[in-house]
Amino acid sequence: MKKYIAEAIGTFFLMFTIGLCVNKPGAGAMAPVAIGAILMVMIYACGYISGAHFNPAVTLAVWMRGKCDTKDVPWYMVAQFLGATLAAGLIPCVTRLDVSVGMPNVLAALVVETVFTFALAFVVLNVATSDKTAGNSYYGLAIGFTVLAGAYAVGPISGAAFNPAVALGVTLLGLSAVGNLWVFLVANFTGAALAAIIYKHVIAK
Repeated sequence: MKKYIAEAIGTFFLMFTIGLCVNKPGAGAMAPVAIGAILMVMIYACGYISGAHFNPAVTLAVWMRGKCDTKDVPWYMVAQFLGATLAAGLIPCVTRLDVSVGMPNVLAALVVETVFTFALAFVVLNVATSDKTAGNSYYGLAIGFTVLAGAYAVGPISGAAFNPAVALGVTLLGLSAVGNLWVFLVANFTGAALAAIIYKHVIAK
């Protein structure tokens, strides 16, 4: 149970930070820095408990790599979606929402969400699950900076979710149209699965 609680807490703080940073006036151009930072510190806080996925797509990749028990996968995902939902529900209680619904180019959003979710999962697999990097002290920084870089690179194109739980959260907040949710789900899980396949059959060999 402590693993699932850790996953819910980490995802909650990730989503809570995202929602407050992108809501106007928010953090403006510094939003990716805050988002990458909260992900980094939560990974350091919870990594020894649950592996600190905070992302259903990452859980899929880690499971495919053989480093997450099958019985834990659905509960990790439930905890992650629950954490993001709770954060999205709390944000309107502490601040007035001033958002506009994003309407991305579907093809472009599919491409960039797939590419950067691949990057995120690939980094996680290499720095947090490989025996060759076991015990390193930079894993949280590497993962957080991947999200930071991705947010700066493609935020204007897709919103830079790279995470199905975050995609649900921003949809609940009205930052993204309900009809766009499938784009994130397909792209995020596809990118993570591709990263796991390449890691397992090319890198780890």
